[in-house]
Amino acid sequence: MCGIVGALSLNRPTINVNYIKFMADKIAHRGPDDAGYLCFHTGARHNKKISFYQNLTDEKFKNIEDMLPTIESNSAQRELHSHDYDLYMGHRRLSILDVSYAGHQPMSDLSKNIWIAYNGEIYNFLELKKELEHKYDFKSTSDSEVVLYGYIEWGIDKLLEKIDGMYAISIYDKEKEELFLARDRAGIKPLYYGNINGQISWASELKAIQKLYENQNILEYDYTAFYDFLTYLYIPTPKSMYKNVCKLEPAHYLKIDVRSNNFEKVQYWELEINQFNDDIETAKKKIYDLVKKSVDEQMVADVPVGFFLSGGMDSSTVVALASQNHSDINTFSIGFTDKSHDETHFAEMVADMYKTKHHKKILDEDTTKDMFHKIKDWYDEPFGDTSCFPTFLVSKFAKENSTVVLTGDGGDEIFGGYNWYKRFENLQKYSWPYLRFLKVVTKKLKKQKNILGKIARRVETQFLLNDLEIYTRLMGGMLKDEKEKYRKLWNIDEDYDDYWYFRKFYKKDLDLYTRLQYLDFHTYLHDDIFTKVDRVSMAVSLECRVPFMKKEIIEYSFSIKKEVRIYQDELKGVMKEAFREILPIEVIERDKKGFSIPLHSWKDIVGSDTTRQEKILKDFGV
Repeated sequence: MCGIVGALSLNRPTINVNYIKFMADKIAHRGPDDAGYLCFHTGARHNKKISFYQNLTDEKFKNIEDMLPTIESNSAQRELHSHDYDLYMGHRRLSILDVSYAGHQPMSDLSKNIWIAYNGEIYNFLELKKELEHKYDFKSTSDSEVVLYGYIEWGIDKLLEKIDGMYAISIYDKEKEELFLARDRAGIKPLYYGNINGQISWASELKAIQKLYENQNILEYDYTAFYDFLTYLYIPTPKSMYKNVCKLEPAHYLKIDVRSNNFEKVQYWELEINQFNDDIETAKKKIYDLVKKSVDEQMVADVPVGFFLSGGMDSSTVVALASQNHSDINTFSIGFTDKSHDETHFAEMVADMYKTKHHKKILDEDTTKDMFHKIKDWYDEPFGDTSCFPTFLVSKFAKENSTVVLTGDGGDEIFGGYNWYKRFENLQKYSWPYLRFLKVVTKKLKKQKNILGKIARRVETQFLLNDLEIYTRLMGGMLKDEKEKYRKLWNIDEDYDDYWYFRKFYKKDLDLYTRLQYLDFHTYLHDDIFTKVDRVSMAVSLECRVPFMKKEIIEYSFSIKKEVRIYQDELKGVMKEAFREILPIEVIERDKKGFSIPLHSWKDIVGSDTTRQEKILKDFGV
């Protein structure tokens, strides 16, 4: 698990080599164990087709490889500033597989024609390595080298089809003069990129791109992104808070022709729906086997592995399956002084059942209040999921004993586990979209801070909203009329579609539950859940793995009929049946609460006269 950065000049001869280390240093928390830099003179924008490179390491890690010069040395600096380099790749490494120098990046093949800087884990790398090792001489036991030679053997499309994991990949092919940037199917690992003043830049976190362009007045706010944040509680992909800086969409790669400057975005995978007629018995056995296989694969590491254990069904399932083949497991839980939100007793049931080494901490309001300003440091742009606070604390807590943890993230999206699915169904049944007069009255009354305002807001949600408005309200977002002052302040067009992101993935031809799962998988899961976990866990140099995001599990769960997935009209019905025999019945039958802080009792954190979105924007100075 690592962080990657880079830059490529398209119509300018050089990149600013003074910033190559600074960019990588901004994400040093993602990789405290090693740092590597590659500066390339591609020959693409020169009269003579020549190319050469400098491969460097950080002074702090100079003893990793005696032959590799350090970027801080006088000789390296003289060389860097005496040539017109037009490509830069940087890497910060958190050593998980093959902690030796053999896993150092940027990594190349023996010819030095193909270079890779990669962030992530490929869970099927051992079986892919078996396909390749008859032809290639592997120097390490890392999955990075498998990705490298997989690209050489199969090309980018077949490589991305075959690998299964979480990743952000940058590959430079000197022979083809092509640069590739790729992101995993589910969007577990982040990847930002910019196309600014003839230069492509990319990074695992926005702060590295901010560093590259600091003091240049190049990065401009995108006020539609802030406006969207009020709706979604995150800035939706592909937007960032800056114009000309984007998030690469999950299951996509960029192909940049270095010589022609041609820029192409390719979607390499698409989720397909309802292909199988498996009955409940077939489905629950297959799900059990698939999840068990995924957990076993993700236990592979050369460093200590632990588990987040919230007490929910998803994390409990992962712990239960791992315990079948492993002993002395460390599990970690965060609870709350507010007992209505505290679930640690469920976590302790599972820990007791499987005799794990369980670690627990209780979070209070004051602790969370003191962390609110950290959102800006962690996420670089507005982010509104307050469960980031307990997630940070449990990550920091787990880091004391582990470098890798397995989580239950994604289970709700692929098996249909959110309570708002039922609430959405009920609200949809009784909506009255054509009562215009009542809408006008409600719009005026709901702004009041009294009992009339409360009643008006309830009436609106219950009877007067369309599908996307209902969903927005259930997710905690602000409706179009509630953002009017910001639309005027930021000069947002009157005809701007406030719900464009939800609309893009809201497939009315699917049954209701599958429709909402599909929507959550393509929006909320990667823009909220995975973003939340990645930033705060990597802030403490902890890798979080997500066994439910194995490609086969995702595809199978969405391909079984809704009646099987939501078996007996139970949320996560098929999952409950699949794992019923290995979990406490209290965990299976409990009501879902989620992992959020109890904002209803911690009002001082946000304030009673503002939304959390507005408070966060204020902290960002917007």
